[in-house]
Amino acid sequence: MNTSIETNPLIDKLPKHLKQFIKPQDYEDYTPINQAVWRYVMRKNVDYLSKVAHSSYLEGLKKTGIEIDSIPSMYGMNRILKEIGWAAVAVDGFIPPNAFMEFQAYNVLVIASDIRQLEHIEYTPAPDIIHEGAGHAPIIANPEYAEYLRRFGEIGCKAISSARDYEIYEAIRLLSILKEAEGTPEEEIEAAEKRVDELQKDSGELSEMALIRNLHWWTVEYGLIGTVENPKIYGAGLLSSIGESTWCMTDNVKKLPYTIDAAYQSFDITKPQPQLFVTPDFAHLSLVLEEFANKMAIRKGGLSGIQKLIESNALGTIELSTGLQVSGTFTNVIEEDGKPVYMQATGPTALSYREKELVGHGTEYHAEGFGSPVGKLKGINLAIEDMSPRDLKAYDIYEGQRVTLEFEGDITVSGEIITGTRNLQGKIILISFKDCTVTHNDTVLFQPEWGIYDMAVGKKIVSAFSGPADVNSFDLITHVPSSQTIKAKKSPERQELEGLYQNVRNIREGKDASLSLKETFEKVKQNHSNDWLLSVEIAELLHKDNNSELLNEVLLHLDDVKNRRPAIKHLVEGGLELILEKEKSI
Repeated sequence: MNTSIETNPLIDKLPKHLKQFIKPQDYEDYTPINQAVWRYVMRKNVDYLSKVAHSSYLEGLKKTGIEIDSIPSMYGMNRILKEIGWAAVAVDGFIPPNAFMEFQAYNVLVIASDIRQLEHIEYTPAPDIIHEGAGHAPIIANPEYAEYLRRFGEIGCKAISSARDYEIYEAIRLLSILKEAEGTPEEEIEAAEKRVDELQKDSGELSEMALIRNLHWWTVEYGLIGTVENPKIYGAGLLSSIGESTWCMTDNVKKLPYTIDAAYQSFDITKPQPQLFVTPDFAHLSLVLEEFANKMAIRKGGLSGIQKLIESNALGTIELSTGLQVSGTFTNVIEEDGKPVYMQATGPTALSYREKELVGHGTEYHAEGFGSPVGKLKGINLAIEDMSPRDLKAYDIYEGQRVTLEFEGDITVSGEIITGTRNLQGKIILISFKDCTVTHNDTVLFQPEWGIYDMAVGKKIVSAFSGPADVNSFDLITHVPSSQTIKAKKSPERQELEGLYQNVRNIREGKDASLSLKETFEKVKQNHSNDWLLSVEIAELLHKDNNSELLNEVLLHLDDVKNRRPAIKHLVEGGLELILEKEKSI
């Protein structure tokens, strides 16, 4: 495959914490059998999906540089994706959901560069280049859908996870790897399945990330579009599965109108889906996404927002009404009448404004954490953030003045004001004290010997979301997956079979071949009698050459394989149907 090596400016602009997931594609690692699997799936898909997929699919294949005969090179895809404002990167299997969605927010398609083994040609629980490249890439050529995908990533990467979500991610990743690997002992797969099942059943109340992942699954991965009576396919999981793309169109799969209720419908990544959701058009997807986002902590803030961050036990951010953003691991909130009156982050914390860290308020300065009252002063209707300079002076809130501030909720801050920090609109967002004591009733929250006390100013928490406000505030390069994808084993028998596949590929492409089709077929029949795909490829070339005598021998051999392996009968017949009955080139 002669594709010039080109990158894409979007990849160069990615933050470092996303670049840690990118790996080389290593195109030379794809074997002749891998290429044959890609070709078979794509030939079947294009033939069938031209009737049942959304109209964007076939057009998108051309626009995104997806070839039918060869696994796509990431470099070649990037050269073409650049024209529609997207890019593609290779990764190793599943990556954490927040990272996956953040890539989308940057208009970057994440592609698991491995490819399913021949035994899983119809469906694999592991992400692979057929699913990602042939499934996701073509539909993003549709501008309306591409914007939905970008917007989904932008909102989804801010969704707050639970501590259990990451365990579930690791368990599903391991299960998909074991199921896709050759020769995994059945007991290992059963143990991994049991672990996933236990975690999913014991997940408690679904986190924001769990809910938005459900929406992602029922749209981006397994979505249908049109009417319930006559839907078309646009979801990548269906576009890349020759088994499920056919199955989903039968009455065995229930079709439901797509609404926000899909967020509460769980899924099993290892099995065909019993129901699917149908959106009338791509614009409706964005309406449901915004409806869901309105329920998220990023837009609601408040007590529930900071409580979600505390439960997540992970890095997150709260934003106050002044625009001041506090990023760290939140561990405590004091509440009164359903409102937060004091919030506490423990460990390295950073303060930002408009996603940019405030000078002098990074994690080194706030290495031990950060706590601050939230709300109004007791008995005063005017919040500190709304006070004019004259108001601030009237209440003794100015430099060099010793002051005691009593907040609603019985939070008291008493100390000498050193300075204040204002935002671009002139509102005061931070006040620094020396010789300061902070209490909640009789509980001391901060004492003078701890040093300077920085008090955030804000009458309410307007937003809470996963991750830092400024990605440069924290070292986010920490991801080490607990499991790695398993490569196919190389045996002398397998290497000989790979050589025979390459030989047939050379013949098809008009290159020098060491064996004739007849010699290749004889070796397959003698040494690899259970293989079916290479005989189908041989039959295709014999049919083109009008070599009916040898073709009949191959067809008889395939009949024998079907009798011995009834599970692959429909795959053989599906491949031959393309060659013998339709007699059309793809």
